[in-house]
Amino acid sequence: MPRVEDLAHDVTVLILGGGRGTRLYPLTINRSKPAVPIAAKYRLIDIPISNAINSHMHRMYVLTQFNSVSLHRHIGRTYRFDTFSKGYVQILAAQQTEGDSSWFQGTADAVRQNQRVFSQIQGEFVLILAGDHLYRMDYRDLLADLMLHDADVAIGVMPCSEAEIAGFGAARVDDDGRILEFREKPKTAEERAGMEVSPELLEENGVRADQPYLASMGIYLFRTQALLEALDNNLVDFGGDVIPAEVGRRRVQAHFFKGYWRDIGTTRAFFDAHMDLVKFNPPFSFHDQDWPIYTRPRHLPGARLDDCCFTRVLLGDGSKVVNSKVEDSVIGLRANIAGATLKRTLVMGVDSYYPEAPADAPPVGIGEGSVISNAIIDKNARIGRNVKIINTAGLQEADGDGWFVRDGLVVIPKNGIVPDGTVI
Repeated sequence: MPRVEDLAHDVTVLILGGGRGTRLYPLTINRSKPAVPIAAKYRLIDIPISNAINSHMHRMYVLTQFNSVSLHRHIGRTYRFDTFSKGYVQILAAQQTEGDSSWFQGTADAVRQNQRVFSQIQGEFVLILAGDHLYRMDYRDLLADLMLHDADVAIGVMPCSEAEIAGFGAARVDDDGRILEFREKPKTAEERAGMEVSPELLEENGVRADQPYLASMGIYLFRTQALLEALDNNLVDFGGDVIPAEVGRRRVQAHFFKGYWRDIGTTRAFFDAHMDLVKFNPPFSFHDQDWPIYTRPRHLPGARLDDCCFTRVLLGDGSKVVNSKVEDSVIGLRANIAGATLKRTLVMGVDSYYPEAPADAPPVGIGEGSVISNAIIDKNARIGRNVKIINTAGLQEADGDGWFVRDGLVVIPKNGIVPDGTVI
């Protein structure tokens, strides 16, 4: 049997750009989910692309549809392979053709409408990934499982609790890891019945007893011919339609993943992922020299600090923070903070050192005397002096004048303006 390291070069990677991203609104007003900034200097799309590069799978396509301009620009500026390399990252934007005049209706439909591209490639495998997850995975391990068990499909799965499984596809497996049944987002006890993993399999894979379910990570590795046959129909979604159908007629293998993984599907999940990053011993870190996460090189100067107190903070290049106290927060590129107090706050930074704004607006950044906690400040926001963004009313969902509350978090949208003295 060929070595997995050699077969990795035979994998075509398809990364799904996602739909409208309504659950991550207002961060997706003007950008797609994979283009949302993360961890001070990256974008979400950098995660699957970097994982693929580190897994020696260099033939990649990104399928896009909504608000994709900034995503296209980022990919074009970042992922330029060597002239003599066979690697590439290409954009496959939704388009109307003679054969199909509709936009993507779901994950499976997005791949189906582009199957003419990957079906012409001399490759035996197709790896399908989401563009809005945070994790570090060697996809060659997934390929090894598929080859070892002579499977047609391999799916990344991880253990989860009863409360968590309602948000994911649930897999029931035998003792050899073969998926026998797949149910999409089982929310009731009746829908979950019989989907628990056997105690023996839990023990073998080091899974806690309070995580008796296996959740699909939305990572699918297909043999190319099997994928073409699986899409020869009108099924719309992988998790809800294609995978349940394939389990009944093919060998579908579970690949047990034991590392950190988070679906950045909601505002709360996005925020919590950043709070994970700033922990003293973070469960996921971008400081891994053996498995780096790549992004666009910007050639910015180092951050400049003066008379500050920082406790567990990620700080982006080119930022300037003066006379401020910052705790459990992430400060993005070119951020400008003066005389403020921030706690559990994500500041995405600034696109340019010279952003345009109305003449009567506060300067870009966060002004003197402002206090912010449990908030997300999107790019180019202008927060005036003595502003309090602390969700004083304890709201869970609300839309205000230039601000939003989602999942209990105050969000100032991109280019937002908050005048002096405002209390939110």
